[in-house]
Amino acid sequence: MLGLLSFALSGFLVLNQVNATLKESSMHRLRMMMLTALLIFPISSWSAEIEGVSLPEAIQLEGKTLQLNGAGIRSKFFFDIYVAALYLEQHSSNAGSIITATATKRVSMDFLYDEVSKEKLTDGWNSSFANNQSAQQMRALQERLNRFNSFFVTSHKGDRIVFDFTESGATHVSINGHQAGSIAGADFQQALLSVWLGNKPADKKLKQAMLGH
Repeated sequence: MLGLLSFALSGFLVLNQVNATLKESSMHRLRMMMLTALLIFPISSWSAEIEGVSLPEAIQLEGKTLQLNGAGIRSKFFFDIYVAALYLEQHSSNAGSIITATATKRVSMDFLYDEVSKEKLTDGWNSSFANNQSAQQMRALQERLNRFNSFFVTSHKGDRIVFDFTESGATHVSINGHQAGSIAGADFQQALLSVWLGNKPADKKLKQAMLGH
């Protein structure tokens, strides 16, 4: 009987040692796989995903690396309209500083809704500009805002609009990878950024999401 118990105990100890060895081996393999993944896929290639829209964690623009500061969904009347993402040279949660900073930035819009007419887009720009600018500021911006509105067409699900803000004060607009036009002026940059980040943003929850909250 004692011999049987001794044999069983020995077997148990051997199994424990085997399991420990296997666990150590598995952990080693896991560490090696993670290291290999980091070498093959650098951090700049990582991406976030919102409602099926893939957003890279970092992009190159004007010779600079911009980091994804925050992203969220623009909603209206319970409908998801688009995913907006904000890219900055350095992460920030200060809306005012982001708006006024002379730095390279990007805002992207990826549409989720089936169709948003040109008229609704331009009405949205007009009202959001007016909500965040004084009457005097609007008089200075109006001609450029009209030209800006002329860039847009009816958007559909899967379409992408990108706004690139340069240190020189230019705002470059591209639609589905094609340049639509550019608008000059740091004041216009600030007014456009205020659509999302101003005191009266089009969507308060989206503002917080773009600020990384």
